[in-house]
Amino acid sequence: MQKTERQKMEAGEWYTCLDDELEELRVAARFAVHQHNILAPDERGAIGPKLRELITAHDAIIEAPFHCSYGINIHLGRNVFLNAGCTILDCATVTIEDQCQLGPNVQIFCAEHHQDPIKRTHEGLEVAHPVHIRKRAWIGGGAIILAGITIGEGAVVGAGSVVTKDVLPGQIVAGNPAKSLNAKISEASS
Repeated sequence: MQKTERQKMEAGEWYTCLDDELEELRVAARFAVHQHNILAPDERGAIGPKLRELITAHDAIIEAPFHCSYGINIHLGRNVFLNAGCTILDCATVTIEDQCQLGPNVQIFCAEHHQDPIKRTHEGLEVAHPVHIRKRAWIGGGAIILAGITIGEGAVVGAGSVVTKDVLPGQIVAGNPAKSLNAKISEASS
């Protein structure tokens, strides 16, 4: 039996995003995100009702505006905070563990598009890689986290950084591409 495009996406294989089933899931996410973003804060609560049906969340707060592709691949731990303007393109699993904080306009991208322009534009070929942000990490405003990245426990990503490689536990990174600042901080404090 041939795999569906959703099954290929979930397996980390090349798939076409120009697929009816995937489009239905994205439409459902758009309606959930729209509701979340237009509700008054007292009506919305921590997460809008339709968005809460998609996202796995435990005591998390998502400020509006927010955007995601599917929602069903987002898993938020306890006391997670996503500030205004966050975007999560969750064609793969995005796990944000307990007590993580994401500043405003943080972007998480799980897709890599095919480099062949015909396959990318006419066939919609892409591959998805999960993103994992471990406990107590702090992601500064405007940071971009690319597909397949793991941010270690207690790590800090500086505002405006572009994270292209895994970040070790407790590591502080900043820049484009993000690089470790731990040695510089240790030298300054001695």
